[in-house]
Amino acid sequence: MSENAEKIKRLIAFKKKLENEIEKMSSDLKDSQAMLDTINSILLEKGFKRLEATDSPTRTGAMPPRESVNEGPSTPQSHVEFESATPLKTMTGELLANLYVSENSLRVVLAEDKDFDINTPPFMHFLVERVLLKMQERDNELVRAGQLSPDKIFCYNIVREGDILREIVINNSDSDRLRELKSSIRWTLEKMHEKMKSQS
Repeated sequence: MSENAEKIKRLIAFKKKLENEIEKMSSDLKDSQAMLDTINSILLEKGFKRLEATDSPTRTGAMPPRESVNEGPSTPQSHVEFESATPLKTMTGELLANLYVSENSLRVVLAEDKDFDINTPPFMHFLVERVLLKMQERDNELVRAGQLSPDKIFCYNIVREGDILREIVINNSDSDRLRELKSSIRWTLEKMHEKMKSQS
């Protein structure tokens, strides 16, 4: 066998070995992703069953008892001073919620005449899983890499009465994320409102 033929034979064998390794790594990655998705689902489910008292920012008038679900490190909310307020409305001018924004915090107070059920799509699947949890996961990765202080991790607090959404309080969010959050929340509430109207 010539020297070139021997080299080609070795290269073919090496190529096959690489292909096998890539296939195994791809399979391992799929398994890991499936496990991660399962863990996220369990954490999400447990998080929404863990009810705690809330110290949400005061509102005008008496507040009925609220249930609060905290996600991520707890951040004191009573000292947050919100710099601006923006009403979120439907195309016809119907109020959905008010957004109160500070430098790195966002508070969404749902309109009192609206009963937004947390089980109405796309609240859980889109806003919670794809937006809020993803932002938190990215910060957790930065903490593990030593690029972010643990007390600066993105965190959110969902306040509800039973399954009815009342407030969302978000802390440790930069200006880029605040813009994304406002857009995502507006779109989510509009879609929820449309579904609620179609079901009534």
